[in-house]
Amino acid sequence: MSSSEISSSCFNQEMRSPSSPPLVEGSTVEQSRKEVDEVEEKPKDIIKFTAEKLAVEEVSRLVISPLCGAISLFVGTTRNNFEGKKVISLEYEAYLPMAENEIRKICSDIRQKWPVKHIAVFHRLGLVPVSEASVIIAASSAHRAAALEAVSYAIDTLKAKVPIWKKEEEDAESGGRKQWPLTVKDKGRSGVWSHFYAWQEMYEESSSSWKTNKECFWANNK
Repeated sequence: MSSSEISSSCFNQEMRSPSSPPLVEGSTVEQSRKEVDEVEEKPKDIIKFTAEKLAVEEVSRLVISPLCGAISLFVGTTRNNFEGKKVISLEYEAYLPMAENEIRKICSDIRQKWPVKHIAVFHRLGLVPVSEASVIIAASSAHRAAALEAVSYAIDTLKAKVPIWKKEEEDAESGGRKQWPLTVKDKGRSGVWSHFYAWQEMYEESSSSWKTNKECFWANNK
């Protein structure tokens, strides 16, 4: 027998003799593998504040799970107008220890309300030009309803409670107005300080007026 025939014979024999038997549905081996996968796929809450440009694909990839059939995303971007004024950019600042803690509370609340697997919340700080993302929120779940509702709840609660401040830089030709962020602290009956949003609008004629964020829950309870 030639060397080529021997090699061919060995190859065919290896193909006919798999190293491990195929998995049978319901078998002990399949069940043990599923249990290992579930143990390895622990729920993750990924929170990041950065001055760098946000990438939707990166955030989406972080919440992928073989146990999930849905990923829901919210992407908040800088628009080029505000109340008829031309906006050049937004600038964000945050009190990081409190902001991260508040977002972790939001993630915890989400897990109590919906069966989601992974959650990612990325927020950009510093200048964010028009059309670029300032916040990306992603959640994965077995079915789409949980992920969709979780992401909607996350952005609404983030805007109402997390201490992140925004300044809008407007074009001089449209009025030359800047919005400077200020924090309103409200000590309620519980004695705990809560942080909410408010803006003071600065005009060229040096006058100012207060404007509260319409999405803050306390603004509509006066």
